[in-house]
Order: sequence, then structure tokens, then C-alpha cells
Amino acid sequence: MEQRSNEALVEIRDVLLETYAVNDAMNQLLLAKLDPRAWRVRPLGAAGRGGRTIAAIFAHLHNSRLVWLKNSAPHLKCPAPLDPDRCSMKQAAAAHRRSAAQCLRMITDALSDESKRRVTKFSRGSWTRTWPAGGAMFAYMFSHEAHHRGQILLLAHQLGYRLPEYPGIWHWEKLWKQHGFTKRPR
Repeated sequence: MEQRSNEALVEIRDVLLETYAVNDAMNQLLLAKLDPRAWRVRPLGAAGRGGRTIAAIFAHLHNSRLVWLKNSAPHLKCPAPLDPDRCSMKQAAAAHRRSAAQCLRMITDALSDESKRRVTKFSRGSWTRTWPAGGAMFAYMFSHEAHHRGQILLLAHQLGYRLPEYPGIWHWEKLWKQHGFTKRPR
């Protein structure tokens, strides 16, 4: 019975790692399919109220990852931050690939055998409590990015730069295959 329990835990860990890897593929698809004219357009009615441009949302996603890495896995090298007012789409895509790779290393470590872990805590920043590293850390990271992907899709639509319907982010089987995972999402 314990063997089966361990196999189930290994499968859950592997699915979480695969899901986070595919998470960045979704961000990359948005960057690839987004009309460049939408990159710096201010949201309607956002003047003076802190409304983020799509560029600023992508910079926020990347820079949030850096906070997580610095606070939770200081042994991992952090890529450079993105300036929300100056970064290009190409720079954002490259920065996201680098920070996603490091976050995947952090999650892999956090979900590894307890005796080998270096990542034992997860900090979202100095403004909040520290959590034990693990499943809740993954859930927070993934849901944070999914929330902002939704904002990007809605903002592009509202600004008149609608992305192709479901620009591939819901084709999980295809994304899994593109990443070389041998099993479909499970």
C-alpha cells in the first residue's frame, strides 16, 4: 500500500512540475500572438489610477517571480528585472523564459525528497507571511499567473486588439507534447 501511495505522490509532483513548465508556454503564446500595437496602450479610464498596460502586466509577472526566487531560493541565480515602461515584447519573452526556468528549479527542489531540499519556505514578499514550500506555493504561483493572463486577454480585447480565439493556451495536450512530456495531462 505504501508503494502505491509513494507512486501517487510522485505522479502528483510530476504533474505539478509539468503544469508549471506549460504555464510559461501559455505566456509565450500570448506574447507571440499579441498585436504589438497593444503593448503600451493605457487601459481606458486608467489615467492616474494605476491601470497597467499589457507591457506592465508582463513585467509584473516576471518581477514577481524574481521576488519569489530571491526570498525562497536565494541559491538560484535571478535574471534581471524588467522595466515596465521600457521593455519590449522580445525582452519580455526572453526574461519570462529565464525566470520560468528558475522558478521550475525552485518548485522541483521544494517538491523533492525532504532530506535533499534547499527550498523549504515560500515568501511572496516582505508584505506577507512566509509559507512552507510545496503544493500551496505551486498553487499560488500558477493562479497568480493565470489571473494576469486573463487580465491580458481581457485588456487586449477591450482595447480592440483581440487575440485569436483561444490562442492555444487551452490546447494543453498540444503544449504537453511540445514540451516533450511522454504522458498527456493527467
